[in-house]
Order: sequence, then structure tokens, then C-alpha cells
Amino acid sequence: MGRQFTLPDLGEGLEEAEIVGWLVNQGDHVVANQPLVSVETDKAVVEIPSPWSGTIARLFGTKGDLVKVGAALVEFSEGGEADTGTIVGEVQWDERQRGELERPASVRGLQVLPAIRALARKLDVDLNLVQGSGPGGTITRADVERAARSLTDAGPAESLKGMRRAMAQRMALAHAQVVPTTVTDETSIDVWPKDADITIRLVQAIATACKAEPSLNAWYNSELGERRLLGRVDVGIAVDLEGGLIVPVLRNVSERDSSDLRAGLERMRTDAAARSIPPEELRGATITLSNFGMIGGRFASLVVVPPQVAIIGAGRAEQRVIVEQGNQVIRRILPLSLTFDHRVVTGGEGARFLAVVKRVLAQP
Repeated sequence: MGRQFTLPDLGEGLEEAEIVGWLVNQGDHVVANQPLVSVETDKAVVEIPSPWSGTIARLFGTKGDLVKVGAALVEFSEGGEADTGTIVGEVQWDERQRGELERPASVRGLQVLPAIRALARKLDVDLNLVQGSGPGGTITRADVERAARSLTDAGPAESLKGMRRAMAQRMALAHAQVVPTTVTDETSIDVWPKDADITIRLVQAIATACKAEPSLNAWYNSELGERRLLGRVDVGIAVDLEGGLIVPVLRNVSERDSSDLRAGLERMRTDAAARSIPPEELRGATITLSNFGMIGGRFASLVVVPPQVAIIGAGRAEQRVIVEQGNQVIRRILPLSLTFDHRVVTGGEGARFLAVVKRVLAQP
């Protein structure tokens, strides 16, 4: 057997990547650093270069396959030494372990008759997803059959891949680690010029608020119990794509003017849509902005992704009748939502941060 090249560690805790397409064929002679394969991670499509020169004896996997970090990608019949500093060992699963993961240990603490379990296996129904209608919530034959019909109507299950799979994993991790608290408010933006850039105004307001309340521009390591306040404000901008959510980072926003920020944001969105954004532009955000109001909605309980401790969202701006000095007037109102990790951010700090954002946005 020749020398094997395995999928390297792609950073950000990624455990796998999906093959988009091979750039070489079996029997090709390649040189060091020549791209071998395009793979899709949770955030971007990247090309994996060859670690050395040699002739390709075998390719592992085809388009659409999920490859674990450390699993074989290419086998060479000849070649020099590889730089394996970033390679990790392949994760092995025996069939017993895989069966234990896939087989529910219990069904919400309820006893299920063997005949019902057998029927569920026959109809390919996960009993953990079945709502029981029997005494004490027990699962009956009719419950299993009803669940099977619902699954048939819903169509075949599809495995989550790429961005959507990673989003599910990261959201679950955030839910398990963070103690979220959300505060909301509204601000009038009626004095803004008609061509005002809402996203850039929000980014600049966040930068100002981070200077006033630096505890929200921070990273928290829960394992060590350490908080790190960050001097530079790097704002992650949530971008909605068909395949899932991507969060490129707008760097050093407090030191840049509006036109520079807008140019940077447009470049990031173009790269994100093309799935060609460099991985380093997806790392290191100190706080996140979700301008979900561009799609719809007023307020939201947002998700804080560690090690960040805060995320701010802007809802849909709309004309509203409000009372000012005893008179009814029509103003354009922007809803704001701030979710923070209450383990390391106090309620007062969160409220003061949001108050600064509101005050800055109310200015012309």
C-alpha cells in the first residue's frame, strides 16, 4: 500500500467536510501544493492541496460524501515526506458503538411492549419521536402507525450536511453552555436620511456601546472560568444563505468610516454567497449582529455562540404612532434585541449597553 494523505484539521473544531469535487484523477502525477479536492465545511468551500509530489494510486470518496478529519483522502504510489503537523488520527467506530448511538436506551422513561417495539422497527419509526396516547402517556400500536403515516407524508429523511449540519451542532453546543438572557427596546430612527445604511449604522452603534460597556465585547472560557475583555471590536455579521447561516467578521469597526465598512461588508457578502470566503474571515468575532428585520420579525431571543458573550439583533423598522410631549406623532421605529451570557454579563451591563446603542441610533 502506498502513502495515504488524510483530511487535515480545518480548524474551528470541525470534525468533517463534504466532498464537492475532485480536481485530480487516479493515475495523475501531482506536485506539492497542487489542489487535490474541493470540500465544503460548515462555512466555506475550500481546496485541499497535496502535501507532496507523487502519483495518485487511489481516491477515497465521491462527490457528496462526508469525510471525517483524519480519514483517508488520497493514496499515493510514490512521493516525498508529508507535513503531517495538522493531521489528526481517524476516529474509529465499531458496529457495537454505532448501534448504541442509534438505538434509544429508553423512551422517555416509559415501558414499551416488545410488540410495539417490533412494529416500530418494521415501520422504521423512532419511538422517541412518538407521542403516546395510552394510559400514562404509553405508546400504543395506533400511535406508531400514525407516526409512520406522518413520516410517509413528510417524505424521506435527509441527513444534514455542510453549513446546516454544523449549525445544528453549534447551536446545540451553545444551548448547553450559555445561560442566555434577552432584553429588548425600541428607538426612533425618523431623523435618519432616506438613504441611511441601517446595517452600518448598527455596526457603528455597537462599536460605541462596546467602548462604554466593554464586558459585552469579550470572550469567556467556561472550562477555565476566565473572561477576556477585548479592546478591538470585530463584529460578526449573520448572513442568511440557502444552505444555512454564515457569520463573516467585519474587523476593527471602531476605526473605520462608513464607506470602508460598507465596502468590506459587500465584499464579505459576495464571498459568502459564492462560498469562497477565506476561513480566517469567519473566525474571531468579539460580538455578533443579526439584522433579521431585513427579512421579517420585530424581536428575537438570539443565540450566543461561545466564546462570545453577546449578540444584538435589529427587527423590522416600521412607521408607528407614538406620543411625544402629549402629542401623537408618526415615527419610524427600529426594534432592538440583545441576548447576553448571564454567567459573565450582569443585567445592568446588558441594559446599559442597549441604552447606548439606542441613543447612538436615535442621532441623525
